[in-house]
Amino acid sequence: MSEAATFSRSGAGAAEHFDVLIVGAGISGVGGAYHLATQMPGTSFVVLEAEPTYGGTWWTHKYPGIRSDSDLHTFGYRFKPWTGTPIATADEIRKYMGEVIEENDLGRHIRYNHRISSASWSSAENRWTIEATRTDTGAPVVISANFLWMCQGYYRHSEGYTPQWPGMDRFRGTIVHPEAWPEGLDYAGKRVVVIGSGATAATIVPNMPEAAHVTMLQRSPTYFRTGRNAIELAEELRALQVDETWIHEIVRRKILLEQAKFTDRCFTEPEQVKEEMLANLRSILGPDYDIATHFTPSYRPWRQRIAFVPDADLFQAVAEGRASVVTDEIEHFDETGLQLKSGRHLEADLIVTATGFNLNVLGDIEFAIDGKPLAFHDTVTYRGMMFTGVPNLCWVFGYFRASWTLRADLVGDFVCRLLKHMKEKGARRVEVALRPEDRDMAILPWIDPENFNPGYLMRGMHLLPKRGEKREWQHTQDYWQEKDEFPAIDLDGAEFVYR
Repeated sequence: MSEAATFSRSGAGAAEHFDVLIVGAGISGVGGAYHLATQMPGTSFVVLEAEPTYGGTWWTHKYPGIRSDSDLHTFGYRFKPWTGTPIATADEIRKYMGEVIEENDLGRHIRYNHRISSASWSSAENRWTIEATRTDTGAPVVISANFLWMCQGYYRHSEGYTPQWPGMDRFRGTIVHPEAWPEGLDYAGKRVVVIGSGATAATIVPNMPEAAHVTMLQRSPTYFRTGRNAIELAEELRALQVDETWIHEIVRRKILLEQAKFTDRCFTEPEQVKEEMLANLRSILGPDYDIATHFTPSYRPWRQRIAFVPDADLFQAVAEGRASVVTDEIEHFDETGLQLKSGRHLEADLIVTATGFNLNVLGDIEFAIDGKPLAFHDTVTYRGMMFTGVPNLCWVFGYFRASWTLRADLVGDFVCRLLKHMKEKGARRVEVALRPEDRDMAILPWIDPENFNPGYLMRGMHLLPKRGEKREWQHTQDYWQEKDEFPAIDLDGAEFVYR
């Protein structure tokens, strides 16, 4: 790979040029930078981040109790042992990421306050040109790169999804979305209603102890798993003074195997899994609690994400009376709270709309190829990371039923292997294309809603690339198989077109 250079772009003056440009300094982008630095020394690369620091979700989210909803032994990078509690706070995760940056001298590659507006591919030059704006100064920035590595996540950090209910403007209290939690928001002694039943709501409700009372208002129930915020195997291995690197690998493998078995059971024996989870909640909430109404979903387990609730704190808060759950629908807001369709009225001083987020496909960036606007929904995905007709670009989109970072590491290995292969072939361009044997393959939405159907995906499905009915033209959501499939990908297969 070449060292960083400059080139003259007509009408824009001199622009820096890099071998690789990584979009985003969240968990995926920092991991991508590590893989490039360690697997491809000498490669010139830059990481552009819109926020003033690294962290992505773990920086932008400020709501009470912000934490991971999957364990850090698998959400952590494969190359750096996680030594804390498995469910970690945002600050703990950012500290861990900061150590990765410092220990590997990645900071010199990261540029903060750079918001990208457009990315244009030129076949004549075999390069991407990125136009961005410095959010701290307003200055325009132009950078070109041979390869674009999209690590920006999949939802819009600037605004969350909030349904518009009648009468919202009449409410005399405060309405906030967790995506834009105000600094210093005072909720001491106030009646709080959290609308939603996902991982965010489950985190906020037990973590507002200063509130007079917190009510979780849900339209329908969600599945949760609970347990100690500790891994007994990790504790035992530490007591035996086993090296942390070994502990990390052993515990990761154990968790991943258990997750794969649990996911399989959700498909093969869903009713039994459902009863096991509900029995666990009964043991916490007591035999008289209305589990059927408030915590028995209508869908099969794992058809939507199952969040882990550490130490059952949500359910302990309900059992102790500090919080309550109401299952109902909103008819309208009024001056003092929420009028529900059942006829019940919820008094509130603060309403938190933990109602989801807006899907953000590839960073809300305007893409073009040779001057023609690119619509990703018109492409077919190759293993959820490349797209037909889109050259020199790879996307990190993690797992729904396992930790996001597992796939970020797999994609990191793939990108480095692909870049090395291009260098060996003397190729400056690669894209994926349907093969002759794929001519009659059915082209389908990104994911089968019968398999997984959370609201944010259903609302944004029309924005996402298509999938094929063959495994290689899908994001399978199956880490247990992909961990073996990705290293075995034939880079000279007919689906890869080099120029």
